[in-house]
Amino acid sequence: MLNIAIEAALEAGKFLKANVGKIKHIERKTGQETNLVTEIDRQSEALIIKKIKEHFPGHAILGEESGADSNASDYKWIIDPLDGTTNYTHGLPIFCVTIGVEYRGEIIVGAIYDPNADELYTAEKGKGAFLNGKKISVSTTETLINALVVTGFPYNVKDNPDNVIEHFVNFLPVTQGVRRLGSAAIDLAYIASGRFDGYWEMTLQPWDKAAGILLVKEAGGVVTNFCNTDTDIIYNPNTLATNGIIHEQMLKVIRMVKKI
Repeated sequence: MLNIAIEAALEAGKFLKANVGKIKHIERKTGQETNLVTEIDRQSEALIIKKIKEHFPGHAILGEESGADSNASDYKWIIDPLDGTTNYTHGLPIFCVTIGVEYRGEIIVGAIYDPNADELYTAEKGKGAFLNGKKISVSTTETLINALVVTGFPYNVKDNPDNVIEHFVNFLPVTQGVRRLGSAAIDLAYIASGRFDGYWEMTLQPWDKAAGILLVKEAGGVVTNFCNTDTDIIYNPNTLATNGIIHEQMLKVIRMVKKI
């Protein structure tokens, strides 16, 4: 399955890069004025699904654009064909393809491809995490004040602006820096590779983080919700991923906000 995930991610990623600046239609998803979708998103997803169905026609698929199919299977492919659509539409080269395979509630395969950097992140359960074939691991940063952390702002920020802003403001003075790239999958890949030390975000979707969860865990990191449990973490909207060492330190800052 990993080989097919890799083939699909590479094919879709090359398609995305080849079509930068060629978007003809930009739509806004229902009820979310800033949540964009283009024909490129849909065509990329179609490429990925075609590849999966050629090899695993009975597996279930959950795609950001097409939703869940009707297959009943212990295996579910969770796909974001273009993570970072807003960046993509503006020509900002921070976007990727991300594909995870869930088996009975647990991610067992993950692939994230950044076509701009030509970086392919891969993981299989119990076999480690890799960047372009080289094994990677999370950072060894021990204190939050020395940590570079990253976050994302949800599309429904207007519905709950205080929590998002409070978290951001609370982390600014106690870390070495806070970044916001606009791609949750790349954020998680950078945690796995040690570029970032910690990441938090609210209201993530399964396709945003399925592959990234496995990458971080296989690289030696920790992924939980804001209550510090990993039960049903794929589908829990609130996500904290760290090198493990600063996990409790980040939780302490998150808990400063009363309503999470």
